[in-house]
Amino acid sequence: MKIRVERDVLADAVAWAARTLPSRPSLPVLAGIVLNAGSEGLTISSFDYAVSGRVDLDADITNEGTCLVSGRLLADIARSLPAAPVVLENEGSRLAITCGRSTFMLPTLPIEDYPQLPDMPTSSGTIDGSTLAEAVAQVAIAAGRDDTLPTLTGIRLEIEGAAITMAATDRYRLAVREFTWAPESPSLSAHALIPARTLADTAKSLADVDEVIIALSSGGAGEGLIGFEGDGRRTTTRLLDGEFPKYRSLLPSEWAALATVDTALLADAVKRVALVAERNTPVRLAFDGSELTLRAGAGDDAQANEVIECSLEGDAIDIAFNPSYLLDGLTAVNSATTRFAFTQATRPAVLTATDDSAEADSYRYLLMPVRLTG
Repeated sequence: MKIRVERDVLADAVAWAARTLPSRPSLPVLAGIVLNAGSEGLTISSFDYAVSGRVDLDADITNEGTCLVSGRLLADIARSLPAAPVVLENEGSRLAITCGRSTFMLPTLPIEDYPQLPDMPTSSGTIDGSTLAEAVAQVAIAAGRDDTLPTLTGIRLEIEGAAITMAATDRYRLAVREFTWAPESPSLSAHALIPARTLADTAKSLADVDEVIIALSSGGAGEGLIGFEGDGRRTTTRLLDGEFPKYRSLLPSEWAALATVDTALLADAVKRVALVAERNTPVRLAFDGSELTLRAGAGDDAQANEVIECSLEGDAIDIAFNPSYLLDGLTAVNSATTRFAFTQATRPAVLTATDDSAEADSYRYLLMPVRLTG
């Protein structure tokens, strides 16, 4: 195998493939990435039996061939090479990398021990990459990070024709986003539970792609695959098994009070007041008329108070939240002003945008309050 490729093209492609590499591979070969030089160009791929990544790129192929090398090491090398064309050539059991006056020799891994990448499922539809990235980012913040509860580490995807709903929860908060896409069939109805970390990373890396293909297999629970493809890049991941919580019943339909607050003003105030809040200590928010009072700390500990303007419809309410979770919601709402909808101080509040866009009501962030003591 002998290939000549531009440095930036190689570095981007290797970084894409290497991002799915496991930090602790069950087999040494799973720490590698495959370089396959064929008649149609160069393909770089990775697979750990759960997530696969593949990139097709243009390269000058002198000799066709395939080799497997350490993915993270190749990514580090490609990123640090000088701005010049790169030549990759097999030399026995090593891969020679030459760029300008820099040369690296990497040992190859046994390609015969490497698993075969799964096939990409048939396309289910397409979506703009920026829309997908924004929606996933808004929802992924609420996904659980406790691997002992794998169902909560996923994002629930529901497809009904041209409408997609994504939801995630870690039991303390729930994020729901609705948006539209272009399905292959207007009668398509499907659902899946996708690992949140994989989906967030994939969506972010495809944010600049005009058209992203979403391909969902029809396999049974825990056996299905979902794939994303755009701009010569492709990734697949196995779906999670398990029953996602029936989250729609958690979203209240009636409110006792509605408060509207300047998002940036409130976020800054929460950050300041939370400076005196010890770990797992909430920030208390008292909505009353046209003022919102934030408080943290109590007793002989450090204390902080701040008052900002707000607009309240309904009864005054005194409620407390985890400051980090509250800040996540304020950021995800992505609006100049945020609306808080309350039922009572011991029940969840729902944060939404208040702008005039058609998508203002498409995102909801439900946040559980922290029980107040005194």
